[in-house]
Amino acid sequence: MALSFFSLPAPPIHRITCQALSVAVPSVAVEVAPLPVNPNSSLSCALNCTHFQSCSGCTQEYNLHHPVVIDEAIGFFNKLGIKDFSFDSCRLWGWRCRAKLAVRGSSTNPLIGLYEEGTHNVVDIPDCKSHHPNINAAVQLLKKGIIELNVEPYDEDQGTGDLRYVQIAVTTHDTSLPIPERYKNGKVQVSLVWNSRSENSANTGKLNALANFLWGNGGPKRKVHLIHSVWANFQTSSNNIIFGNRWRHLLGERDFWEHIGGIDVSLAPSSFGQANTRAFDSLLRKLQKYVPQGASVVDLYAGAGVIGLSLAVSRKCRSVKCVEVNKESRQSFEKTVERLPTNVESNISWHHADASIEPTSWLLGSDVVVVDPPRKGLNPSLVKELRHISAVELRTSKRPEKVKDEKRPWILRAREDSIQIENTTVHEENQSLPQTLIYISCGWESFKEDCSSLLASKEWHLHKAHGFNFFPGTQSIEILAVFKRGRGASTKKKKLGKKQKRPH
Repeated sequence: MALSFFSLPAPPIHRITCQALSVAVPSVAVEVAPLPVNPNSSLSCALNCTHFQSCSGCTQEYNLHHPVVIDEAIGFFNKLGIKDFSFDSCRLWGWRCRAKLAVRGSSTNPLIGLYEEGTHNVVDIPDCKSHHPNINAAVQLLKKGIIELNVEPYDEDQGTGDLRYVQIAVTTHDTSLPIPERYKNGKVQVSLVWNSRSENSANTGKLNALANFLWGNGGPKRKVHLIHSVWANFQTSSNNIIFGNRWRHLLGERDFWEHIGGIDVSLAPSSFGQANTRAFDSLLRKLQKYVPQGASVVDLYAGAGVIGLSLAVSRKCRSVKCVEVNKESRQSFEKTVERLPTNVESNISWHHADASIEPTSWLLGSDVVVVDPPRKGLNPSLVKELRHISAVELRTSKRPEKVKDEKRPWILRAREDSIQIENTTVHEENQSLPQTLIYISCGWESFKEDCSSLLASKEWHLHKAHGFNFFPGTQSIEILAVFKRGRGASTKKKKLGKKQKRPH
């Protein structure tokens, strides 16, 4: 690959799979019925966290394997003809491998945690049950450093203090360890959000001292190697945005790797990463089954391109286009590409662009479109294009083959700030529009709205749907939905069957 730059019958039985703690447990199929959420039910799947109620992170204390919203999801998909909806409850405790925590309090009594619901009062959560245990260990070490070095936590009212937030990410991809031991021995990348404009500010002496403390007490020379690396981010804004634009690598390894969806993925501290890496890997493995071998794929809301690149490898895609509005994801994409197998024959590209602007330009030439939007769902312009995709197809078939790019400035901008990886294998240019839409949703309410809108257009039918418990203890579920163009085959079979039963 050359890398170049361009700037109802009987109620159906639905399947739930459940895993516990840090040991591998076989998946168990059980019948799903509405479960009461109370202390007398499923105590074995209770949160058992001392911070529950005071902390805003979790809202469901019991039946972690069965979020209350899952009953609604089963009913929703059942009405749409999906009788085999499955839900993977995934790991129930210690699942969070990425956490952004506020740092408040004082240098003698630092508070590191989340805001209390509806306030800016930080709740200290040293024993969070959702966190990977090594996140809690890193928080404990950080507190010790704050106290010993007299580092002042941020004061929102006054705008003073040194340390505003900390992001802690766990990598479980240590190839020197046997696979079963990698998760529990994960190392943490610590990103300190410092209240200054740059590393040249007056208070950065304490920043370096704190970084050295973390590395000296948790680095490779210690009996327990906890710290992977230490980064700094500089932020002085008074708004609620956690990170500033300036990053600096201080100590440890610069590159942070995770193995997800069958590929090694590089994640810079500034780029988006899934908090529940195990659940995300399960979702990707399921998603891959719905992409035909050799397909052309466009990955919208792509981030660092993890989904698209995993498909390029696992499904031997002819081409993969990744489109992402956050330019910070570019670096992670580039590094991930460098570790792809050498036998990958896909034409792969990453584009810094807003997929909601002229979405046809991104959909054109793809067999499969994958969307992974934020919680608010798909942009209305993209929904509109998908709802009228047959008209779009007719329109594009009639227009001249060559459309001057100078008349489409958004295309020029995307080309200037993109990465193109071309393979020596020559593929015939494809001008078709997608026949398959794969929708990954982290916002249940917005998904229902988008799903209903797509189905109402009669351009798409819902083929399959699966749920994943990305955030146990909350009312949030991740949905993987597969849509196909036109009328479903199952509907055609039913109509054929009815015709055959009519008397001659």
